[in-house]
Amino acid sequence: MVGAIKTLIDDIVEKRAKGNAAIASTMKTKLRLKGIDVDKYTAISDDDPVVLARLNDIYRDMSN
Repeated sequence: MVGAIKTLIDDIVEKRAKGNAAIASTMKTKLRLKGIDVDKYTAISDDDPVVLARLNDIYRDMSN
């Protein structure tokens, strides 16, 4: 699959930021601190199953 990581990163940032650019920047920084380089992934990047699983865990934690 291609681009799923970028889509999930965008979903996580948008869900938390709700259009606020400062919060979006903070969320990207938090993802970097968790070991996910948000600038590395694009819509055509190959998906790493380990990173995808970590992002799914983060997304699930945010939903609770």
